[in-house]
Amino acid sequence: MMEKNAKIYVAGHRGMVGSAIVRELEKQGYHNLITRTHAELDLCRQDQVESFFAQEKPEYVFLAAAKVGGIEANSSALADFMYENMILEMNVIHAAWQNDCKKLEFLGSSCIYPRMAPQPMKEDCLLTSALEKTNEAYALAKISGLKYCEYLNRQYGTDYISVMPTNLYGPNDNYHPTHSHVLPALIRRFHEAKEAGLEYVTCWGDGSTLREFLYVDDLADLCVFLMNHYSGNETVNAGTGKELSIKELSELVAKTVGYEGEIRWDTSKPNGTPRKLLDVSKSAALGWKYKTELEEGIRLAYDDFLNNAVRAER
Repeated sequence: MMEKNAKIYVAGHRGMVGSAIVRELEKQGYHNLITRTHAELDLCRQDQVESFFAQEKPEYVFLAAAKVGGIEANSSALADFMYENMILEMNVIHAAWQNDCKKLEFLGSSCIYPRMAPQPMKEDCLLTSALEKTNEAYALAKISGLKYCEYLNRQYGTDYISVMPTNLYGPNDNYHPTHSHVLPALIRRFHEAKEAGLEYVTCWGDGSTLREFLYVDDLADLCVFLMNHYSGNETVNAGTGKELSIKELSELVAKTVGYEGEIRWDTSKPNGTPRKLLDVSKSAALGWKYKTELEEGIRLAYDDFLNNAVRAER
């Protein structure tokens, strides 16, 4: 268990996941948190990371920093996604090990699992067949981070764990028109269509793709729970165990936003992986379950979008 006064470093504290972890830690009474902005500490620079760890000596690390994006961003900047994610995670994990960090938690993504993995996807299906091509570079980087944690545990007896979340959404999400994930992109698109009085909105693909969504504050709750209650080389899935089609999601977002026009589908655009449902029996067996249902979560996310003055620039 982490002591309440333990020195805890949250890497990526300005992002959606990192900021949620900070909120959760503070809520649970942890008060010795260390954070650095990108301007203060570039995680892609090994020298900067090594001097930061040598100086601060954090006891616990939540590694939530990453370069992220949706289908378009991932497939158009493959080299950037691989390089930046690989470099920053290796720098942080290695420096944590060098400086005798008690425990590190690495945040990955469910895209690490094979494109055609048996559904729902169990943790042990990792590396059993080919990845989805549109985000292969990101997935390979995340798999490398997960495996580096595992190999440090095996070789040096460290206590480094990893968590693989499903699609996330909530406060501090990225609502950029082309570089955001599906749910925040839909929130922005339907909101702007409502404001402009548009008769229809066009969405990518055919709407048949199935997806699972987890509210980011629920993930943060699990992250702190696992840091206190889990050790092991295998990753832990973070999800709800529930899925819906992108068509159903689009209709739910439109309803929440109050957009009453038509939804059309551009079938010339890619669907992505056909289905990505996580098997969450492992986290359930550890004693954890999500709290926020999707409809309530989308309402909270839309409130965040409306109150986020810089959403258009992100």
